[in-house]
Amino acid sequence: MTSVPGDREKVVSKLPGELWQRLKVRAAQHRIEIQTAVQRGITAWMALASAPGTVDTAGAESFSTFLPSGQWEAFRQTAGSRGVSLTQGLAQSVQLWLETNPAPAVVRAKHPRRRIVCNQKGGVGKTSVTAGMGAAFAEDPESLYLVRISKHFAALLEETEDSSTLELEEVPGLGRRTLLVDFDPQRHLTNQLGQQEIPMAPNVDSLSKHMTGEAKGDIRDLVVKIQDDRYGGRLDLLPGCQDGFLLDVALSKVRFREGSLERALAPLEPFYDEIIVDCPPSLGLSMDAAIFYGRRREDEDPGSSGALIVVQAEDSSADAYDLLVSQIEDLRSDMTVEIDYLGIVVNLYDARRGFIAKSSLQSWIEIQDPRVVAVIGNLTDQLKAVRMRQSLLSFAPRGEQAATMRALAREVS
Repeated sequence: MTSVPGDREKVVSKLPGELWQRLKVRAAQHRIEIQTAVQRGITAWMALASAPGTVDTAGAESFSTFLPSGQWEAFRQTAGSRGVSLTQGLAQSVQLWLETNPAPAVVRAKHPRRRIVCNQKGGVGKTSVTAGMGAAFAEDPESLYLVRISKHFAALLEETEDSSTLELEEVPGLGRRTLLVDFDPQRHLTNQLGQQEIPMAPNVDSLSKHMTGEAKGDIRDLVVKIQDDRYGGRLDLLPGCQDGFLLDVALSKVRFREGSLERALAPLEPFYDEIIVDCPPSLGLSMDAAIFYGRRREDEDPGSSGALIVVQAEDSSADAYDLLVSQIEDLRSDMTVEIDYLGIVVNLYDARRGFIAKSSLQSWIEIQDPRVVAVIGNLTDQLKAVRMRQSLLSFAPRGEQAATMRALAREVS
């Protein structure tokens, strides 16, 4: 035991690995330091009239923390009077804190949050952002994952290509039931996640057919589950179909076509906390339906749903951005609805491109409304994940891009 500044002492004991992992996760869930959780557990344990049941400490490993001066000595005396070892007493203390501080329940909103991932320009990475953000929403709340700590994005203009200095922290997964909707007829999202696209056939339903009223069955039968333990059955996909190329023509004959996507997805909404729509690079009628679906409903808080615009640090993205914003503003005015901007994601940013990349990023940052909510580096993890037909967070869960996707999910929560 050694003393440290601030009237706290470093103490070393042992703790079973499984108990230590649960302690780390639960402390993070309650947003307190591990030493605070241990301190409270020891205080509560010493206040008991007698020691609780024995905890299995087989295989206990070295464990150190900082406690208020004098607490460890008082704990040592209590353990001695109860006839238990320090390892057993500490394990009982941690177990007691875990039992009296259960994991916070995930709050379920009345409506799922509806994120419309869009840009009129293709190739900017909308699909990658949809898949990565969706996976980040669905990760296990009883496990810890690396997240890039938020920083002022203007600071990236001064960074070198070396990303080793990125600030990271471990936080619990968000544990939200998430549906990814492949609304792009190119079906990149479906293929990227290793799923089968819906065949274009007369007797086979698709999202497009549900939007136009031609479907015969239940849209819930089209949904497939992404098989990965880290998502615990919380991440689903509504696959794409090639018939989406004909959707704008079909919607021209549909009454109140702006509400067609909402009508189609309505049976799915009660089962999800998040619905993320990967939109086509289009300004047609199908995009109107997607924008309308992301509007703010009467009993929703601002920023709960809306448009997340993916761009790159180059000029053509800026031209496409202007066209998309004009479409959103026209729909907002024509239909008298509130459509929130969730932010701008600058994807595949590479500072090594010099003036072109940095000046473009500066221009995105200067917009301010909507603001930049993430800058995702141009690294190989995402490309490899696509080749392997896996989610980025499944393929490289501890990579920089994965950490940034988790930060994005929390930024727009």
